[in-house]
Amino acid sequence: MSELAYVGAAAIARAVTARSLSAVEVTRAQLARVAQLDEKLNTFISVDEEGALAAARAVDERVARGEALPLAGVPVGVKDLLVTKGLRTTAGSKMLAGWVPPYDATVVERLRAAGAVLLGKLNLDEFAMGSSNENSSFGPCRNPWDPTRVPGGSSGGSAAAVAAGFCAIALGTDTGGSIRQPAALCGVVGMKPTYGRVSRHGVIAYASSLDQVGPLARSVEDCALALSVIAGHDARDSTSLAAAVPDLAAACSGSIDGLRVGVPRALFGKGLDETIAAAIDKSLAQLAALGVKLVDIALPHAEHALAAYYLIATAEASSNLGRYDGVRYGLRVEGQDLADSYGKTRAAGFGDEVKRRIMLGTYALRSGYYDAYYLRAQKVRTLIRRDFDAAFAQCDVIATPTSPVAAFPLGERSADPLAMYLVDVYTIPCNLAGIPGISIPCGFLDDKLPIGLQLLGRPLEEATLLSAASAYERATDWHSRTPNLTTSDAP
Repeated sequence: MSELAYVGAAAIARAVTARSLSAVEVTRAQLARVAQLDEKLNTFISVDEEGALAAARAVDERVARGEALPLAGVPVGVKDLLVTKGLRTTAGSKMLAGWVPPYDATVVERLRAAGAVLLGKLNLDEFAMGSSNENSSFGPCRNPWDPTRVPGGSSGGSAAAVAAGFCAIALGTDTGGSIRQPAALCGVVGMKPTYGRVSRHGVIAYASSLDQVGPLARSVEDCALALSVIAGHDARDSTSLAAAVPDLAAACSGSIDGLRVGVPRALFGKGLDETIAAAIDKSLAQLAALGVKLVDIALPHAEHALAAYYLIATAEASSNLGRYDGVRYGLRVEGQDLADSYGKTRAAGFGDEVKRRIMLGTYALRSGYYDAYYLRAQKVRTLIRRDFDAAFAQCDVIATPTSPVAAFPLGERSADPLAMYLVDVYTIPCNLAGIPGISIPCGFLDDKLPIGLQLLGRPLEEATLLSAASAYERATDWHSRTPNLTTSDAP
């Protein structure tokens, strides 16, 4: 059943619904592939074989009763930042290494209700803090295109699992680019919806005003299908928007003739790999050939987004992570209970990057520093949002590179946090403004490492982004390429 590895989610759902393929067959095939190949990639923190097969049997029974399930039998994985009832949720941290939640996140509930089969929990940077998936307490995740390189982060496990053919759809979270950047580095599609479009109930918080759940898949169609299932108002999330979800699948067809695409060329400067810049230019030319009108725009305050983000995000993280003191959740590291001392627990439970960000955020919120740092960063955030409002008066979609670099070797940037943070330079403004963004494959570096094109849209206009992304995808074949994975590939 290895031929199922790269079958799309929509195709699997149709086959299971028609009963030409069973959910159990699909699940067994995918679990076998994970068991055979994931040891070298480390995309999963937990694989729930028993639970997945039980869920698959239940899906087959529901289909036999005539239930309409949009994700019937589709194998999925979710970032281990989303809580799952009866299945441990770690956030990639020793701090939660043994925690088993008593409930499902809203997005997980909606996946299950739609007939998806959860295979397990995917690797990530600890508490979603990182751009390479090297900060996980469960070991780094590796890129399926080259296991000596990073998959991006923090949703590296989600992107790598989709690229490796372990699951048709994965969920990640995006705080400053953590869905789109790994999607670009792994050659898959990744979407960050408008802030509030998807419920954050049951998502372990990093920076609450920035975090957003979104899907990763191998096609724009599958991404739209997943978003259609998980989007929508949730009364359990106070930031959830009471906005109707349009027919996103319908958006993935038709012409984009006359669509205006804004290009902020002033941002395509220092730090952008020349090959990636050339790939973006070719992508823009392809869009123009499809009838798109390219418009030069300016985002004058975007150059300050990185600094503003790392003040706002770390300040919120220092507050959110204060709850992990070993008392509320309990903590066991290497078999020893560390709940006897708050300080001892924090030191043993958090990794270096998490501690670095807590310290930065705590400093920024100190009396006497709040106005100089945090408040000023929030003012810059407002200016960035206004820049996008002005830009969208001239265009319908904005196009940029997703990442200034392709997947880099493991360990290359670990000792230089600033160099690591710069990887998110193109994705962070989207989060500060709360607008939707999508990354789609648009080429390869040296014919080996994927390159991503990022499209940004107005708030709640995910359908417009999906339409543009789908039109580009249909006109190119970058998304159809898959890594050559074999059991002999040693990391």
